[in-house]
Amino acid sequence: MVKRKILIAEDDADDQQFFTDFLQLRTDVVLLPIVENGEELLKALNNLSYENDLPHYIILDQNMPRKNGLQTLQTLKADERFSHIPVMIYSTFTDENLIQCGAESGACLVFPKPLSKAGYNEMLDALFATAG
Repeated sequence: MVKRKILIAEDDADDQQFFTDFLQLRTDVVLLPIVENGEELLKALNNLSYENDLPHYIILDQNMPRKNGLQTLQTLKADERFSHIPVMIYSTFTDENLIQCGAESGACLVFPKPLSKAGYNEMLDALFATAG
């Protein structure tokens, strides 16, 4: 089984811990070190030396300081080194506007922020099913 590397940008410490706790039991996932905002995510990607070090998926919190999820997504999709990576945005406040803007900017999925372990697993399963 191929383990899927996931890079997450999330500024909230509790949500970072939820990802770490809830996903550590999944045998199909490698959770890369979580970054706190879009700028840190871009810096982390730029610091990778080999293409095979890139994550298979990126998950962005919409509401982050410096560079929010949509801004980060647009930067990723404009860079040919990273544009092929499936990106999902998730947010506490997922409305039609966010879904539409996310889709227009290249998000493979916009998902409401999970509230439980089952919700985090459901979110990842939806990401994998949508992005392949």
